[in-house]
Amino acid sequence: MAEEGNRRGVVFAVLVAMLALVGVYLTMWPDSGGEENTAAGPAGVSRTVLEAQGNPEAQGNPEPPRPAATASNAPFDVYSYLPMTKQELAASADYARRFTADYGTYSYDEEPADYGDRLRGYTTAEFAEVLLRIVTSPGTVEKNAADQVVSVGTAKVKEIRQIQKTSVVFVVTGTQTVTAKSGTRQQTADYAVTLVAVGADWRVHDLQPADSGQDGDDDSAQAGEVG
Repeated sequence: MAEEGNRRGVVFAVLVAMLALVGVYLTMWPDSGGEENTAAGPAGVSRTVLEAQGNPEAQGNPEPPRPAATASNAPFDVYSYLPMTKQELAASADYARRFTADYGTYSYDEEPADYGDRLRGYTTAEFAEVLLRIVTSPGTVEKNAADQVVSVGTAKVKEIRQIQKTSVVFVVTGTQTVTAKSGTRQQTADYAVTLVAVGADWRVHDLQPADSGQDGDDDSAQAGEVG
């Protein structure tokens, strides 16, 4: 009986030792339960961190860096981007200015034909016919003569509205200082003046009130009333 008890004691001790070893083994085994994104990845990096690095939504979808427009001191020659040179543009602008000043300069005692000839020198043949019909019309001539109108015009280029290789449209501010029986007055108006290249020179192809719009089309040759 004593020998049987000793064998039971040995078996019990072996079982206790085996249970202890199993416990140690379980504590060393990685936790396979819980959330998937808390498991360890390569080199101990958590899966949550790895997914955040590869998933823009996990990072809050940040805006990419954008280049800023900043002032530059680098030289910039605007004329190299235009279809005409600086000298050509300056010459056409001065031509539009002189025409507009002469358009606003006339006198009741001047022969209408002489006034028309002065303007004809600036214009294309097509536009000259339209313009002369207006400035020499009997109604305009009689109205100016009755009030003894004398007008002195000046002009200043305000802006470039359109520029092409063989044409340019300027907005020109024309000012008339008018003396007449009805009194002295000063009147100012903005005109869209279309110039076209004719050989090495320029010619006025159209004159319109600036607020009516003008694209320099061939069919738009009209002029406003003088006076």
